[in-house]
Amino acid sequence: MTDLQQTTDDIRRIIPVLDAMQVEVVELERTSVAARIPAGPNVNHFGTAYAGSLFTVAEVLGGLLPRTSMAVEGGVPLVKSVTIDFLRPATTAVVARASITEDEIARVLAEYDERGKSDFELVAELTDEAGTVVARTRGLYQLRRF
Repeated sequence: MTDLQQTTDDIRRIIPVLDAMQVEVVELERTSVAARIPAGPNVNHFGTAYAGSLFTVAEVLGGLLPRTSMAVEGGVPLVKSVTIDFLRPATTAVVARASITEDEIARVLAEYDERGKSDFELVAELTDEAGTVVARTRGLYQLRRF
């Protein structure tokens, strides 16, 4: 199991804007990942969560998942596209969570072994502290050999 604090420190160092946003990795399992942002540095001029912060905390999940179930020699996760639906304003901390099936992991790894790359999709739900879904994303990522 990967240490959550170490992973948080790593991603904040690699992607400095995540440090400014105070992104925290709160779940890092084989088939699920989650990250949290506090309201403070991520609030817009209306007093609600900034759209870019919501997008970013969800998008980074595609880079976290390969640290667990898709960790392969030379494999790097890339984002190809992400769409987001903003459903409700958030005024509290927000958690973005996504999961993937064991079958999908096996497919991605087999295709990566064969072709040196494989696309995978993640759907994330972003919830506020009350458990209200405030946004959803659909991201297309690629595990690619470099």
